[in-house]
Amino acid sequence: MKARRSIAAILLSVNYPQLLFPDFSLILCGYLICRFTALKRNIWEPVESLVYYFLFPVLLFHSIVKSPLDFNAASGLIAAGMSMGLCAIALSYSLPGLPWIGRHIDPRLHAGSAQVAFRFNSFVGLALVTRLAGAEGGLYFAVLIGFCIPMYNIGAVWPMARHAQRHFGRELVRNPLIIATLSGLLANGLGFTLPAWAEPAVKNIAGAALPLGLMAAGAGLQLGSIFKAKLLTMCLLVIRHLLTPLIALGLSHVFGLSPIQTTVLLAFSALPTASSAYVLASRMGYDGAYVASLVTVSTLLGMVSLPFALSLR
Repeated sequence: MKARRSIAAILLSVNYPQLLFPDFSLILCGYLICRFTALKRNIWEPVESLVYYFLFPVLLFHSIVKSPLDFNAASGLIAAGMSMGLCAIALSYSLPGLPWIGRHIDPRLHAGSAQVAFRFNSFVGLALVTRLAGAEGGLYFAVLIGFCIPMYNIGAVWPMARHAQRHFGRELVRNPLIIATLSGLLANGLGFTLPAWAEPAVKNIAGAALPLGLMAAGAGLQLGSIFKAKLLTMCLLVIRHLLTPLIALGLSHVFGLSPIQTTVLLAFSALPTASSAYVLASRMGYDGAYVASLVTVSTLLGMVSLPFALSLR
């Protein structure tokens, strides 16, 4: 009990804006380099692919397998995270059916951008949680997204596949984050550990994922299409940055989470949306420029919503 109180006291005394500055400074650095140097967007797209398809999956796998995981201890956090995700997905899906809002929303534009209201930037999340709650918090976050990523990707792909009449199962089974997290959970459950000779190389690869991922997210920032659908934009971002943290706070009490687990859940709830959202929308034939604008605004709002969410506890 004393340990829990000391953890809570530490978390309450944290200067969250100062804590967030290193990660958001990398995003800003990526933006400035892309806009004002010879390293333009065509350079950063391969970097983003490298992070998404190789570096970050290695980081997730390594984060999960390096420490024994007590699934019973994490079960409340997993249940709270998945419940929060289902609420956010339901709120996002409900927008076209709302009495006044629905008739002002273009169904196809909504199908491509609904994912913005519930997907999350894993790069920012793991960097923040590890800095805030140490290795234990990083492990909890890796496990949480391991269970949530499949659900969130189904939620992201389903409306686009339905409108475009495409099968979304192929997209899910090839998702590198799903493969990495599920493999890591399976390996952890089986007691697998990395050989000592492989640990330094894997650790170096994993260490490159977060700074490159954050800078690539900054390089992809765009604002050009943000005013295309003002009402839809406002609704999706309110769900992502205001309603979801409030839902997370309630669920942390319902499931009786520990101070560290509550911090992980609240940080998870207020993250900027996934920087890959516009890639998915474009690849499936939707308005990628509009989704990229939403990603940009969500990244900027994260500087406010993360301190807000973390101050709720």
